[in-house]
Amino acid sequence: MFDLVAYANAIAVVLARRLTHDDRGEGVISAAIAVLIMAFLGAAMWIVFRNILTDSGSRTDAQLQQIGG
Repeated sequence: MFDLVAYANAIAVVLARRLTHDDRGEGVISAAIAVLIMAFLGAAMWIVFRNILTDSGSRTDAQLQQIGG
């Protein structure tokens, strides 16, 4: 009977340590966060790039209208 109680106590201690000190999955979570950050930065850069091209295109058209017209 004593061995069964000690065994159950040892299992409880091992499970408690595993649940509180488990580092599995940390690399996957960190990689996912890095991918999301890069995706948001890429989207923001695309929006800025598109706005710059649209603005420079409209300015070019305006200058061409002044020169030609």
